[in-house]
Amino acid sequence: MKISFLADHPEFIVTLAPWVFEHWRPMLPGDTLETRVGKLKMHMNYEMLPIAWVAHTGSDVFGTAALRKHDLPDHQNLTPWLGGVYVAPQYRRQGIGEQLCAAVEQHAKEVMGIDTLYLFTLDKQDWYKRLGWSTVQPCGWCGSTGEIMQKNFNTC
Repeated sequence: MKISFLADHPEFIVTLAPWVFEHWRPMLPGDTLETRVGKLKMHMNYEMLPIAWVAHTGSDVFGTAALRKHDLPDHQNLTPWLGGVYVAPQYRRQGIGEQLCAAVEQHAKEVMGIDTLYLFTLDKQDWYKRLGWSTVQPCGWCGSTGEIMQKNFNTC
């Protein structure tokens, strides 16, 4: 398996967009498949946020993750964010999500010189804690409660 920039593999958007759309549709009822395609296309960057990565082998894509300037509208003071972490159900529990997160973290730290990264999760707090993230505060999003978490690279 390889982790690459989405910008190097725009052909994966056709597969990723429906997956991501279906996954977050219960939380984002106004979202459309076309909106999701547009958002993924906006992540096709190398140096300017937002940047997305994909996990793949050949023409098979397994998941995606992104580095974004902001991920929650009411928390613009916190930046940047690990966001959009998604692995298709049939590929979960194989370390793919962890590798995607590691690629985003490495780019943030080593290429962009970022000291602290944030994320928001509704239900994966324990998983992220195993990856070295810590809770900042509880937070609501689209009627559900989750947590804002952070990873400080100076203490890792």
